[in-house]
Amino acid sequence: MSTYWPWWAGAVGLALVTITYTLLTDRSLGVSSAWDRVLHWRSERRIERMDEEFADDQALADALAAATAEHFGTRPGPGPGSGVTTSPPVAYGKPQPFESDNEPTPSESPSAASLRPVPLVTQAALLVSIFLGGLIAAVTSGRFQLRFDMGPGFKDLVTANSAAMIGLLFLGGVLVGFGTRLAGGCSSGHGLSGCGRLRPVSIVATAVFFGTAVAVSFLLWKVI
Repeated sequence: MSTYWPWWAGAVGLALVTITYTLLTDRSLGVSSAWDRVLHWRSERRIERMDEEFADDQALADALAAATAEHFGTRPGPGPGSGVTTSPPVAYGKPQPFESDNEPTPSESPSAASLRPVPLVTQAALLVSIFLGGLIAAVTSGRFQLRFDMGPGFKDLVTANSAAMIGLLFLGGVLVGFGTRLAGGCSSGHGLSGCGRLRPVSIVATAVFFGTAVAVSFLLWKVI
């Protein structure tokens, strides 16, 4: 383990990556969500084009009001002599602003734009950067090597059969993907961004998958 960075250097590097990504995109970092969106880029691009039509929150609210008025019409007011004060009649199909007793301030409710996912090209750039960063680190350290197995440690602990190794790696990838979808995020989304923002669901998810990994490691160590 002497060839690896010290733990504190890795922690500082991950913190800088997470903070920089959040400041640049105003979104949480997530690798599994980036993979999912890039793999389904056609549908994601359609969604982005639809979002661009309503980039302005007020324009979206006006469009919704117009569609509602067009579908349901205007609400009839009470008849004369009812003693109820009514507002002036509104032309049919004319959008009306939504009024409420307590208008939320920008700090109280996020805008629609802030709730939208980060642009697809940004997440594609994130994945490419991860690949290039690992490649540069391996080449500069002199440890770059193309191989089609998990190394001698995996052969000694699990199996040396290439077919069994591929099957186990495929099964492991499926289980990781299933767990990621079930938990609503991966180690980067929950462990880095979620825990960094003190989100309870991310803290619980991180405790579960790290605790399970520790338990499985001790179990394999005792069995093997």
